[in-house]
Amino acid sequence: MVHTFQLSTSRSLCFTDITSKVRQVIRDSGCRNGIAVVFTPHTTAGITINENADPHVLDDLIWKFRDLVPPDDPEYLHAEGNSHSHVLSTLTGASETLIIQEGKLLLGMWQGLYFCEFDGPRTRTIHIKIVPDRE
Repeated sequence: MVHTFQLSTSRSLCFTDITSKVRQVIRDSGCRNGIAVVFTPHTTAGITINENADPHVLDDLIWKFRDLVPPDDPEYLHAEGNSHSHVLSTLTGASETLIIQEGKLLLGMWQGLYFCEFDGPRTRTIHIKIVPDRE
């Protein structure tokens, strides 16, 4: 079964912590051990794991993404004005595969799961597929 939810973003480039939402889906599924695949079906957004203890980490990522992939680069060929968003989506990827152990999401102490908006603000879709182990 796939759980789907919508997320509204507020800025053109931002990270939204979806860790608690994914944990809730895992709890509700009753899965004890297995994997959770978190996927977004957008070409200008992504899913990533990064630190969730210090908000400056996300600020640094936004700053560096804008530095590495500027939105106004005149070399872009794509005519819609969001080429940078497609590049950033490719860098983060559209999914993460996560381990479920003893009914809980297995993440490092400082890790969180983030939806990455690169062409907002928009309403976005996120799918979570729970795959239980064969026990």
